Amino acid sequence: MTTPDLQSRLPAVGTTIFTLMSALANQHGAVNLGQGFPDFDCDPRLVDAVAAAMRAGHNQYPFMTGIQPLREAIAAKIAALYGHSYDVNSEITVTAGATQGIITAILCAVHPGDEVIVIDPCYDSYQPSIVLAGGVPVPVSMRLGDDGYSVPWHDVAAAVTPRTRMIVVNTPHNPTGTILRRADLDALAAIVADRPILVLSDEVYEHMVYDGQEHASVSRHPVLAERAFVVSSFGKTYHTTGWKIGYVAAPKALSAEFRKVHQYNVFSVNTPMQHGIAAYMADPAPYLELPAFYQRKRDLFRDALAGTRFTLLPADGTYFQCVRYDAISDLPEAEFAQWLTSEVKVAAIPVSAFYSRPTESGIVRFCFAKKDETLKLALARLAKI
Repeated sequence: MTTPDLQSRLPAVGTTIFTLMSALANQHGAVNLGQGFPDFDCDPRLVDAVAAAMRAGHNQYPFMTGIQPLREAIAAKIAALYGHSYDVNSEITVTAGATQGIITAILCAVHPGDEVIVIDPCYDSYQPSIVLAGGVPVPVSMRLGDDGYSVPWHDVAAAVTPRTRMIVVNTPHNPTGTILRRADLDALAAIVADRPILVLSDEVYEHMVYDGQEHASVSRHPVLAERAFVVSSFGKTYHTTGWKIGYVAAPKALSAEFRKVHQYNVFSVNTPMQHGIAAYMADPAPYLELPAFYQRKRDLFRDALAGTRFTLLPADGTYFQCVRYDAISDLPEAEFAQWLTSEVKVAAIPVSAFYSRPTESGIVRFCFAKKDETLKLALARLAKI
C-alpha cells in the first residue's frame, strides 16, 4: 500500500528548543533552568476550589466563551488594574492557554498574503501561527545596548507596508525580561493610529513586573485597546502551567471574529478549572503579591550570578534572566547551552532560538521560577565555571 506524501504546512519547524533542552537536562541530571515553568506547586486553596467544582457537578461543557463568573472576574481585574472596561458578554473569551489564544487571534484576523510584524527575539509560537494563517512574518529585531534590550520603533514603522495587517508585541517580554513603558505604547499607537493595523499583545507575564514599575498593558491605551487582542494566562499567574487556561480580551467586533475560530479549534475550556479559578479570583492578593514573590527570587539569582563570570542583563519583568557568557566561552549559543547542560549540569536556553534569522549575541536565558533550593543548587554549579 502506498502512503500519500503530506506536504508540510510548516516545513521550517522542527522540535522546539524547549523540548530538546529539557530532554538533554533529563539525560544528564541537570538542573533545568531552561523551560519556563515553576518546580513548586500552586496554592492548595486553588486545588481545593477546582475539586469543589468537580464535586458540585461542574463537569460538562461550559459556555463556548467561558463561564460567566470567570469572565466577570477577568473584566473586574482588568478594570481595576488598567482602567479599561471590557464587556463581560461580548469582549472576553476564556481560552485553552495563551498559546491557543494567540493562534486563534492570528487565524481570525490574518488572511493569505497579509504581513504581520513580530519583534525578535520572540516566543516561538508567533511565526508558525502566522504561516498557518497564510500570512507573512516580518521580523524587526530589538536593539541590544548597555541598558539591555529595547524596541526600535522607527524600525517597526519602517517595516509597515500597505499589506501590514497586525503587529505582535509582548510585555513583559520573553525571552529578554524587558518591559514596555508608556512611551513605547505611545510610539506603537503613533504607528497604527491612522492605519487599518491590528495589535496582538501577549501579556502572560503581566503580574511579574519589578522594582515598583507599572505593567504597560495595551488595554491602558485608548488608541491601542480599540484595535487589540490582549492575551493573558492563569498558568503563569497561578503557577499552573499544565492547566492551560488563559483568556483574550478584545473589542466586540474583534471578539466576534475571534470566537468564530475559537468555537471550531477548541470550542470550550476545562469546566471545573474555570469554576475553581473564578472562585479563587475573589481574593486579588495572589496576583497582587506576585511581583514581590518573584522579585525576591530574581534578586537571589542575580546577586549570586553577579559573583560569576556571567554578565547580567536587566530583568525588569517575567521570570527569566538573560546573561552574556563571552568571558567564559566563544561557543555559539546552542553549543554553549548544550555544554552547560552536559558538563555543568545546568540547563539554559540559547536566545538565538527565539530569532527568525540566525542571530548570535552570546546570550542564554535562565528561568528563576524555581524553589530556592533548586536555584541555590544551580548557582553553586554555575559558580564553579
